[in-house]
Amino acid sequence: MKLKITSILLLAVIASFSFSAFTLKEDVYKVDVTKSTVTWEGKKFAGSHKGTVALTSGNLNFNGKKLTQGGFVANMTTIKDGDNNGGLEKHLKSEDFFGVEKFPAANFVIKKVEGSGANVNVTGDLTIKSVTTSITFPATLVWNADKTVTATADKITVDRTKYGIQFKSKSVFANIGDNFIYDEFTLSVKLVAAK
Repeated sequence: MKLKITSILLLAVIASFSFSAFTLKEDVYKVDVTKSTVTWEGKKFAGSHKGTVALTSGNLNFNGKKLTQGGFVANMTTIKDGDNNGGLEKHLKSEDFFGVEKFPAANFVIKKVEGSGANVNVTGDLTIKSVTTSITFPATLVWNADKTVTATADKITVDRTKYGIQFKSKSVFANIGDNFIYDEFTLSVKLVAAK
């Protein structure tokens, strides 16, 4: 009986070792921040503004060609307005919006990827001003001839009020009239990554 139990335990250990030995290792692709871009667009009643923010770092993990996890960090001190309006950039960096002195970074972490091939749906945690909420958006993956991969999300919708950014929000200040800024802004992200 003792020999039988020992044999079963030994078999279980060998089986678990064999399984772990053949588990596929994920490939980590590092995001090239010089070739990657994040652009934003915010709208108000009387128009809109577009601009950019630079990335600090990022990575994409793949099991074969299936995206499994990853994310990126944005340097919020680099917010630029496409119209080169220095006053707007200063205001976006202030406490009314992103408070970059206290919160110099924002980040996104992939939690789930649905679909396979070039078109996937990504769900992850977006953290702005130390507040984290889950967002889901479609993304496209392209494997390039130089063995890099490009991940693109053309329109990620973000509700700024979920991160405590309430400046001129009509949903917060009901009597603001036409002098409001829409709660939602959009991000367009292109990540170019190499193994």
